[in-house]
Amino acid sequence: MRSSATARAVFASLTALQLFFTLVTRAQTDSQYAVALPGYLYEFPRDYFDHPEYQTEWWYYTGNVASSDGHRFGFELTFFRQSANWEAKKSAWDMRDLYLAHLALSDLDGEHFYHTERTNRAGPGIAGISAKDARIWNSNWQIQWNGDQQTLQAIDPRFDLQFTLKSEKPPVIQGENGISQKAAGAGHASHYISLTRLATNGTITLGGKPIQVSGLAWMDHEFFTHQLERDQIGWDWFSVQLADDTELMLFRIRRKNGLVDPFSAATFVDANGRSTHLRSTEFSLTPEDGTWTSPVTKAMYPVHWKIAVPKFGLDLEVKTTLPSQELVGGPSNGTLTPSYWEGSVSYAGTRAGTKIRGAGYLEMTGYDRPFEMGAEQEDSPQSSQRAPSKK
Repeated sequence: MRSSATARAVFASLTALQLFFTLVTRAQTDSQYAVALPGYLYEFPRDYFDHPEYQTEWWYYTGNVASSDGHRFGFELTFFRQSANWEAKKSAWDMRDLYLAHLALSDLDGEHFYHTERTNRAGPGIAGISAKDARIWNSNWQIQWNGDQQTLQAIDPRFDLQFTLKSEKPPVIQGENGISQKAAGAGHASHYISLTRLATNGTITLGGKPIQVSGLAWMDHEFFTHQLERDQIGWDWFSVQLADDTELMLFRIRRKNGLVDPFSAATFVDANGRSTHLRSTEFSLTPEDGTWTSPVTKAMYPVHWKIAVPKFGLDLEVKTTLPSQELVGGPSNGTLTPSYWEGSVSYAGTRAGTKIRGAGYLEMTGYDRPFEMGAEQEDSPQSSQRAPSKK
Protein backbone atom coordinates (compact mmCIF):
# COMPACT_ATOMS: atom_id res chain seq x y z
CA MET A 1 0.00 0.00 0.00
CA ARG A 2 1.20 3.51 -0.73
CA SER A 3 1.79 5.88 2.17
CA SER A 4 -0.60 8.78 2.83
CA ALA A 5 2.27 11.18 2.07
CA THR A 6 2.65 9.63 -1.37
CA ALA A 7 -1.09 9.84 -1.92
CA ARG A 8 -1.08 13.54 -1.06
CA ALA A 9 1.87 14.14 -3.33
CA VAL A 10 0.16 12.38 -6.23
CA PHE A 11 -3.05 14.31 -5.64
CA ALA A 12 -1.21 17.64 -5.58
CA SER A 13 1.04 17.06 -8.59
CA LEU A 14 -1.19 15.41 -11.19
CA THR A 15 -3.87 16.89 -13.37
CA ALA A 16 -7.38 15.67 -12.69
CA LEU A 17 -7.38 13.24 -15.61
CA GLN A 18 -3.92 11.89 -14.74
CA LEU A 19 -5.04 11.36 -11.16
CA PHE A 20 -8.06 9.35 -12.20
CA PHE A 21 -6.01 7.09 -14.47
CA THR A 22 -3.44 6.65 -11.68
CA LEU A 23 -6.17 5.45 -9.32
CA VAL A 24 -7.71 3.14 -11.91
CA THR A 25 -4.40 1.63 -13.01
CA ARG A 26 -3.44 0.81 -9.44
CA ALA A 27 -6.88 -0.52 -8.58
CA GLN A 28 -6.77 -2.87 -11.53
CA THR A 29 -3.83 -4.70 -9.94
CA ASP A 30 -5.73 -5.30 -6.69
CA SER A 31 -8.05 -8.20 -5.95
CA GLN A 32 -9.69 -6.84 -2.81
CA TYR A 33 -12.82 -5.49 -4.49
CA ALA A 34 -16.14 -7.29 -4.62
CA VAL A 35 -17.70 -7.96 -8.00
CA ALA A 36 -21.37 -7.92 -9.00
CA LEU A 37 -22.63 -11.51 -9.00
CA PRO A 38 -26.10 -13.08 -9.15
CA GLY A 39 -27.98 -13.60 -5.91
CA TYR A 40 -27.28 -10.27 -4.22
CA LEU A 41 -29.90 -9.58 -1.54
CA TYR A 42 -31.09 -5.99 -1.84
CA GLU A 43 -32.19 -4.17 1.27
CA PHE A 44 -33.62 -0.67 1.48
CA PRO A 45 -32.82 1.97 2.57
CA ARG A 46 -29.33 0.46 3.03
CA ASP A 47 -28.69 -0.03 -0.69
CA TYR A 48 -29.48 3.58 -1.53
CA PHE A 49 -26.13 4.48 0.03
CA ASP A 50 -22.47 3.48 -0.35
CA HIS A 51 -20.88 0.08 -0.90
CA PRO A 52 -17.15 0.64 -0.28
CA GLU A 53 -16.32 -3.00 -1.00
CA TYR A 54 -16.98 -2.21 -4.69
CA GLN A 55 -14.53 -0.11 -6.65
CA THR A 56 -16.92 2.30 -8.38
CA GLU A 57 -20.33 3.67 -7.51
CA TRP A 58 -22.62 6.39 -8.84
CA TRP A 59 -25.94 8.09 -8.23
CA TYR A 60 -27.61 9.76 -11.24
CA TYR A 61 -30.51 12.20 -10.87
CA THR A 62 -32.10 13.51 -14.07
CA GLY A 63 -35.45 15.14 -14.64
CA ASN A 64 -37.78 17.42 -16.54
CA VAL A 65 -39.64 20.25 -14.82
CA ALA A 66 -41.62 23.30 -15.89
CA SER A 67 -42.81 26.58 -14.37
CA SER A 68 -46.48 27.55 -14.06
CA ASP A 69 -46.22 29.51 -17.32
CA GLY A 70 -44.85 26.46 -19.14
CA HIS A 71 -41.13 27.30 -19.30
CA ARG A 72 -39.31 23.95 -19.50
CA PHE A 73 -36.04 22.85 -17.90
CA GLY A 74 -34.03 19.64 -17.68
CA PHE A 75 -31.50 18.90 -14.95
CA GLU A 76 -28.76 16.42 -14.04
CA LEU A 77 -27.02 15.97 -10.69
CA THR A 78 -24.61 13.05 -10.46
CA PHE A 79 -22.39 11.78 -7.64
CA PHE A 80 -19.48 9.36 -8.22
CA ARG A 81 -17.37 7.47 -5.69
CA GLN A 82 -14.13 6.00 -7.02
CA SER A 83 -12.07 3.90 -4.61
CA ALA A 84 -8.40 4.81 -4.19
CA ASN A 85 -8.02 2.41 -1.25
CA TRP A 86 -4.33 3.08 -0.66
CA GLU A 87 -4.27 2.53 3.08
CA ALA A 88 -6.28 2.72 6.26
CA LYS A 89 -7.36 6.28 6.93
CA LYS A 90 -5.23 8.00 9.58
CA SER A 91 -6.21 11.65 9.17
CA ALA A 92 -9.11 13.63 7.74
CA TRP A 93 -7.05 14.46 4.66
CA ASP A 94 -5.93 10.92 3.77
CA MET A 95 -7.66 9.72 0.62
CA ARG A 96 -9.53 6.42 0.54
CA ASP A 97 -12.05 7.50 -2.11
CA LEU A 98 -12.23 10.12 -4.81
CA TYR A 99 -15.59 11.90 -5.03
CA LEU A 100 -16.70 13.42 -8.33
CA ALA A 101 -19.94 15.22 -9.12
CA HIS A 102 -21.55 16.59 -12.29
CA LEU A 103 -24.23 19.27 -12.43
CA ALA A 104 -26.15 20.46 -15.49
CA LEU A 105 -29.18 22.63 -16.21
CA SER A 106 -30.90 22.63 -19.59
CA ASP A 107 -32.93 25.79 -20.15
CA LEU A 108 -34.97 24.22 -22.92
CA ASP A 109 -37.05 27.24 -23.87
CA GLY A 110 -34.20 29.68 -23.27
CA GLU A 111 -31.99 27.44 -25.46
CA HIS A 112 -29.02 27.43 -23.10
CA PHE A 113 -27.07 24.58 -21.46
CA TYR A 114 -25.09 25.05 -18.24
CA HIS A 115 -22.78 22.41 -16.80
CA THR A 116 -19.97 22.08 -14.30
CA GLU A 117 -18.21 19.41 -12.24
CA ARG A 118 -16.13 19.11 -9.10
CA THR A 119 -13.72 16.65 -7.53
CA ASN A 120 -13.02 16.22 -3.81
CA ARG A 121 -11.71 13.76 -1.27
CA ALA A 122 -13.70 13.31 1.91
CA GLY A 123 -11.50 15.59 4.03
CA PRO A 124 -13.20 16.96 7.15
CA GLY A 125 -16.72 16.49 5.79
CA ILE A 126 -16.19 17.97 2.32
CA ALA A 127 -17.71 15.02 0.43
CA GLY A 128 -19.08 11.59 1.20
CA ILE A 129 -21.97 9.18 1.56
CA SER A 130 -23.52 8.42 4.93
CA ALA A 131 -26.24 5.82 5.46
CA LYS A 132 -26.43 6.90 9.11
CA ASP A 133 -27.20 10.49 8.14
CA ALA A 134 -29.12 9.43 4.98
CA ARG A 135 -27.03 11.85 2.94
CA ILE A 136 -24.94 11.98 -0.26
CA TRP A 137 -22.93 15.14 -0.81
CA ASN A 138 -20.04 16.90 -2.51
CA SER A 139 -19.54 20.31 -0.91
CA ASN A 140 -22.84 22.24 -1.29
CA TRP A 141 -24.37 19.74 -3.72
CA GLN A 142 -26.31 17.11 -1.83
CA ILE A 143 -29.15 14.62 -1.56
CA GLN A 144 -30.78 14.31 1.88
CA TRP A 145 -33.17 11.40 2.44
CA ASN A 146 -36.16 11.51 4.79
CA GLY A 147 -38.06 8.25 4.42
CA ASP A 148 -39.20 7.95 0.80
CA GLN A 149 -38.71 11.69 0.26
CA GLN A 150 -35.45 13.31 -0.83
CA THR A 151 -34.23 16.89 -0.84
CA LEU A 152 -31.91 17.84 -3.69
CA GLN A 153 -29.68 20.91 -3.42
CA ALA A 154 -27.11 22.16 -5.93
CA ILE A 155 -25.57 25.63 -5.85
CA ASP A 156 -23.57 27.16 -8.70
CA PRO A 157 -22.68 30.83 -9.34
CA ARG A 158 -25.01 30.80 -12.36
CA PHE A 159 -27.98 28.84 -10.98
CA ASP A 160 -29.34 26.99 -7.96
CA LEU A 161 -31.54 23.90 -7.71
CA GLN A 162 -33.66 23.26 -4.60
CA PHE A 163 -36.05 20.32 -5.10
CA THR A 164 -38.13 17.89 -3.10
CA LEU A 165 -38.39 14.43 -4.70
CA LYS A 166 -40.98 11.86 -3.66
CA SER A 167 -40.97 8.37 -5.14
CA GLU A 168 -44.31 7.26 -6.56
CA LYS A 169 -43.14 3.67 -7.11
CA PRO A 170 -40.93 1.12 -5.33
CA PRO A 171 -37.30 0.71 -6.44
CA VAL A 172 -36.67 -1.27 -9.62
CA ILE A 173 -33.84 -3.84 -9.66
CA GLN A 174 -32.46 -3.70 -13.19
CA GLY A 175 -31.31 -6.78 -15.05
CA GLU A 176 -31.79 -10.41 -14.07
CA ASN A 177 -30.95 -12.32 -10.87
CA GLY A 178 -29.89 -9.10 -9.13
CA ILE A 179 -27.32 -7.97 -11.71
CA SER A 180 -27.19 -5.91 -14.88
CA GLN A 181 -24.77 -7.88 -17.07
CA LYS A 182 -22.63 -5.71 -19.38
CA ALA A 183 -20.26 -8.28 -20.93
CA ALA A 184 -19.47 -11.99 -20.89
CA GLY A 185 -17.96 -13.48 -17.75
CA ALA A 186 -18.63 -13.47 -14.02
CA GLY A 187 -18.33 -10.00 -12.48
CA HIS A 188 -18.72 -8.03 -15.71
CA ALA A 189 -21.90 -6.55 -14.32
CA SER A 190 -23.33 -4.04 -11.89
CA HIS A 191 -25.89 -3.97 -9.12
CA TYR A 192 -28.32 -1.44 -10.54
CA ILE A 193 -31.27 0.25 -8.78
CA SER A 194 -33.70 2.78 -10.28
CA LEU A 195 -36.41 5.04 -8.90
CA THR A 196 -38.30 5.62 -12.12
CA ARG A 197 -40.95 8.17 -11.11
CA LEU A 198 -39.98 10.86 -8.61
CA ALA A 199 -42.57 13.63 -8.23
CA THR A 200 -40.45 16.78 -8.21
CA ASN A 201 -41.30 20.22 -6.81
CA GLY A 202 -39.09 23.15 -5.94
CA THR A 203 -37.18 26.14 -7.16
CA ILE A 204 -34.66 26.91 -9.88
CA THR A 205 -32.84 30.19 -9.35
CA LEU A 206 -31.47 31.44 -12.65
CA GLY A 207 -30.00 34.91 -13.17
CA GLY A 208 -30.94 35.76 -9.60
CA LYS A 209 -34.62 35.03 -10.27
CA PRO A 210 -36.36 32.18 -8.38
CA ILE A 211 -38.67 30.08 -10.56
CA GLN A 212 -41.15 27.64 -9.02
CA VAL A 213 -41.20 24.37 -10.99
CA SER A 214 -42.69 20.89 -10.87
CA GLY A 215 -42.31 17.72 -12.89
CA LEU A 216 -40.72 14.28 -12.77
CA ALA A 217 -37.22 12.99 -12.01
CA TRP A 218 -35.43 9.64 -12.29
CA MET A 219 -32.70 8.20 -10.07
CA ASP A 220 -30.19 5.50 -11.04
CA HIS A 221 -27.74 3.98 -8.55
CA GLU A 222 -25.07 1.45 -9.60
CA PHE A 223 -22.16 -0.18 -7.77
CA PHE A 224 -19.64 -2.52 -9.38
CA THR A 225 -16.06 -3.49 -10.18
CA HIS A 226 -15.66 -4.15 -13.90
CA GLN A 227 -14.75 -2.69 -17.33
CA LEU A 228 -15.94 -2.44 -20.89
CA GLU A 229 -14.53 -5.19 -23.07
CA ARG A 230 -11.89 -4.23 -25.61
CA ASP A 231 -14.35 -4.02 -28.48
CA GLN A 232 -17.10 -2.16 -26.56
CA ILE A 233 -16.62 1.54 -27.35
CA GLY A 234 -19.61 3.31 -25.81
CA TRP A 235 -23.31 3.21 -25.06
CA ASP A 236 -26.64 4.97 -25.57
CA TRP A 237 -28.98 5.09 -22.56
CA PHE A 238 -32.61 6.24 -22.42
CA SER A 239 -35.02 6.94 -19.57
CA VAL A 240 -38.66 7.21 -20.66
CA GLN A 241 -41.49 8.52 -18.46
CA LEU A 242 -44.81 8.23 -20.30
CA ALA A 243 -48.09 10.01 -19.66
CA ASP A 244 -49.86 6.71 -18.80
CA ASP A 245 -47.67 6.34 -15.65
CA THR A 246 -45.39 3.72 -17.20
CA GLU A 247 -41.62 3.95 -17.64
CA LEU A 248 -38.96 2.41 -19.79
CA MET A 249 -35.18 2.20 -19.42
CA LEU A 250 -33.13 1.07 -22.42
CA PHE A 251 -29.43 0.94 -23.20
CA ARG A 252 -27.44 -0.35 -26.15
CA ILE A 253 -23.69 -0.97 -26.01
CA ARG A 254 -21.83 -0.29 -29.26
CA ARG A 255 -18.94 -2.39 -30.58
CA LYS A 256 -15.98 -1.35 -32.72
CA ASN A 257 -17.37 -3.28 -35.68
CA GLY A 258 -20.49 -1.08 -35.65
CA LEU A 259 -22.79 -3.76 -34.27
CA VAL A 260 -24.91 -3.57 -31.13
CA ASP A 261 -23.72 -5.72 -28.26
CA PRO A 262 -26.07 -8.58 -27.25
CA PHE A 263 -25.68 -7.52 -23.60
CA SER A 264 -27.76 -4.41 -24.35
CA ALA A 265 -30.98 -4.50 -22.32
CA ALA A 266 -34.13 -2.69 -21.23
CA THR A 267 -36.77 -2.65 -18.50
CA PHE A 268 -40.46 -1.78 -18.73
CA VAL A 269 -42.24 -0.60 -15.56
CA ASP A 270 -46.04 -0.71 -15.52
CA ALA A 271 -48.34 1.78 -13.79
CA ASN A 272 -48.32 -0.31 -10.58
CA GLY A 273 -44.52 -0.48 -10.41
CA ARG A 274 -44.09 -4.04 -11.70
CA SER A 275 -41.00 -4.36 -13.88
CA THR A 276 -40.23 -6.61 -16.85
CA HIS A 277 -36.67 -7.20 -18.06
CA LEU A 278 -36.15 -7.07 -21.83
CA ARG A 279 -33.21 -8.61 -23.65
CA SER A 280 -31.62 -7.01 -26.70
CA THR A 281 -33.75 -9.10 -29.08
CA GLU A 282 -36.97 -7.71 -27.56
CA PHE A 283 -36.56 -4.04 -28.50
CA SER A 284 -34.87 -1.78 -31.01
CA LEU A 285 -33.11 1.58 -30.74
CA THR A 286 -32.53 3.12 -34.14
CA PRO A 287 -30.75 6.41 -34.87
CA GLU A 288 -32.66 8.43 -37.46
CA ASP A 289 -31.61 11.33 -39.68
CA GLY A 290 -30.61 14.27 -37.53
CA THR A 291 -27.29 14.69 -35.75
CA TRP A 292 -25.63 17.45 -33.76
CA THR A 293 -21.89 18.09 -34.13
CA SER A 294 -20.10 19.47 -31.10
CA PRO A 295 -18.15 22.66 -31.87
CA VAL A 296 -15.68 21.70 -29.11
CA THR A 297 -15.04 17.95 -29.44
CA LYS A 298 -16.26 17.58 -33.06
CA ALA A 299 -18.21 14.51 -31.93
CA MET A 300 -21.32 13.83 -33.99
CA TYR A 301 -24.24 12.78 -31.78
CA PRO A 302 -27.47 11.22 -33.12
CA VAL A 303 -30.18 13.32 -31.46
CA HIS A 304 -33.16 11.78 -33.29
CA TRP A 305 -34.08 8.16 -32.53
CA LYS A 306 -36.86 5.62 -32.84
CA ILE A 307 -37.73 3.05 -30.16
CA ALA A 308 -39.81 -0.08 -30.70
CA VAL A 309 -40.85 -2.55 -27.97
CA PRO A 310 -43.23 -5.03 -29.67
CA LYS A 311 -44.03 -6.88 -26.44
CA PHE A 312 -45.71 -3.76 -25.05
CA GLY A 313 -46.93 -2.33 -28.36
CA LEU A 314 -44.65 0.70 -28.06
CA ASP A 315 -43.40 2.74 -30.99
CA LEU A 316 -41.77 6.03 -29.99
CA GLU A 317 -39.91 8.84 -31.67
CA VAL A 318 -37.19 10.57 -29.63
CA LYS A 319 -36.27 14.23 -30.17
CA THR A 320 -34.75 17.14 -28.30
CA THR A 321 -35.38 20.86 -28.57
CA LEU A 322 -31.84 21.60 -27.33
CA PRO A 323 -29.19 19.63 -29.29
CA SER A 324 -26.24 21.26 -27.46
CA GLN A 325 -26.33 19.26 -24.21
CA GLU A 326 -22.76 17.91 -24.25
CA LEU A 327 -20.72 17.81 -21.04
CA VAL A 328 -17.22 18.52 -22.31
CA GLY A 329 -14.51 16.68 -20.41
CA GLY A 330 -10.94 15.51 -20.83
CA PRO A 331 -7.55 17.09 -20.18
CA SER A 332 -8.15 20.18 -22.31
CA ASN A 333 -11.05 21.07 -20.02
CA GLY A 334 -9.23 20.05 -16.83
CA THR A 335 -11.82 17.42 -15.92
CA LEU A 336 -11.76 13.78 -14.88
CA THR A 337 -14.27 12.30 -17.26
CA PRO A 338 -14.53 11.90 -21.02
CA SER A 339 -16.93 14.11 -22.95
CA TYR A 340 -20.46 12.77 -23.24
CA TRP A 341 -23.94 13.96 -24.24
CA GLU A 342 -26.62 13.87 -21.57
CA GLY A 343 -29.80 15.82 -21.98
CA SER A 344 -33.52 16.21 -21.90
CA VAL A 345 -35.55 14.53 -24.66
CA SER A 346 -39.22 14.16 -25.53
CA TYR A 347 -41.11 11.08 -26.71
CA ALA A 348 -44.12 10.85 -29.01
CA GLY A 349 -45.69 7.81 -30.60
CA THR A 350 -48.19 5.06 -29.95
CA ARG A 351 -48.88 2.27 -27.49
CA ALA A 352 -51.08 -0.45 -28.96
CA GLY A 353 -52.19 2.05 -31.59
CA THR A 354 -53.13 4.80 -29.11
CA LYS A 355 -51.17 8.05 -29.18
CA ILE A 356 -48.89 8.66 -26.23
CA ARG A 357 -46.30 11.22 -25.18
CA GLY A 358 -43.59 11.46 -22.56
CA ALA A 359 -40.26 12.92 -21.51
CA GLY A 360 -36.97 11.67 -20.16
CA TYR A 361 -33.22 11.72 -20.63
CA LEU A 362 -30.72 10.39 -23.15
CA GLU A 363 -27.02 9.72 -22.55
CA MET A 364 -24.53 9.00 -25.35
CA THR A 365 -20.89 8.14 -24.71
CA GLY A 366 -17.91 7.20 -26.86
CA TYR A 367 -18.71 9.50 -29.78
CA ASP A 368 -15.66 11.76 -29.47
CA ARG A 369 -13.37 8.77 -28.86
CA PRO A 370 -13.89 5.11 -27.88
CA PHE A 371 -14.05 4.15 -24.21
CA GLU A 372 -10.96 1.93 -24.04
CA MET A 373 -9.76 2.57 -20.51
CA GLY A 374 -8.07 -0.46 -19.02
CA ALA A 375 -7.87 -2.30 -22.33
CA GLU A 376 -4.26 -3.19 -21.67
CA GLN A 377 -5.17 -4.99 -18.43
CA GLU A 378 -5.95 -8.67 -18.15
CA ASP A 379 -9.68 -9.26 -18.50
CA SER A 380 -10.54 -10.57 -15.04
CA PRO A 381 -13.40 -9.57 -12.75
CA GLN A 382 -11.02 -8.49 -10.00
CA SER A 383 -8.80 -6.32 -12.18
CA SER A 384 -11.15 -4.25 -14.28
CA GLN A 385 -12.68 -0.82 -14.31
CA ARG A 386 -14.96 1.43 -16.30
CA ALA A 387 -14.78 5.19 -16.69
CA PRO A 388 -17.10 7.11 -14.36
CA SER A 389 -19.96 7.86 -16.68
CA LYS A 390 -23.25 6.12 -16.81
CA LYS A 391 -23.84 2.47 -17.73
